[in-house]
Amino acid sequence: MISMVKQKAKTPAVITNRRARHDYEFKQKFLAGIMLEGAEVKSLRSSHGNLRGAFVNVKDGELWLFNATITPTNTNRNALTEDKQVRARKLLVNKRELAELISAKEQGLTIIPTKLLTGRHFIKVEIATGRGLKKYDKREKIKQRDTDRDTRRSLKR
Repeated sequence: MISMVKQKAKTPAVITNRRARHDYEFKQKFLAGIMLEGAEVKSLRSSHGNLRGAFVNVKDGELWLFNATITPTNTNRNALTEDKQVRARKLLVNKRELAELISAKEQGLTIIPTKLLTGRHFIKVEIATGRGLKKYDKREKIKQRDTDRDTRRSLKR
């Protein structure tokens, strides 16, 4: 008799760029596909990636993700050499979104990768257009967050 055991559904891995929320004010968000190799897919599904310092640029009318690090797992160390871990990867968006992103880039906005999402059958990158914050803006943001926290705390009592 064959026993049927239900397998646990894997929770999707989400790799976030936490530093981006601190350094940029986001204007608009987009979801883009990413062109990967097999070893990179396996690593990202097991959350072996980093978006710190990553950025998106337009090259030859296409979007490219630079400086995103995908570290190898124990099983695919040979397939992901050091030069392949930080290589430029092409992002896939439709023509309308590409036109919006190119015009945002021309207006002086930066395109920042905020999240790397892995679902069942896809891996997507959430990118956002934004403007870099100045040091005084960052201080003001922290001060506002602290006052909000204090008011919530006082209302709780």
